[in-house]
Amino acid sequence: MPAERKKILLRLDPAVHDALARWAGDELRSTNAQIEFLLRRALAGAGRMPSAAAGIPRRGRPTKTAAPSEERAAAEGDTAPEDDTPPDVLP
Repeated sequence: MPAERKKILLRLDPAVHDALARWAGDELRSTNAQIEFLLRRALAGAGRMPSAAAGIPRRGRPTKTAAPSEERAAAEGDTAPEDDTPPDVLP
């Protein structure tokens, strides 16, 4: 089981918080995750990232994998014939 994450109270200027929240939203992160991302980037850039630091836990939905029928077809070599029509040419 991973170590429990530390909780801290952080006081920010409201304008700074709003800017961080917008930036986080643009990158599909929570404000908390954005702050941790920026702190880790700053630590790494300064050569101060501890080697014992765990990675950022992945959140959200699992990555999409191929459907079982697609995996089976690929494994058996059953693929549809290639269409030689360039993708930008419509019939």
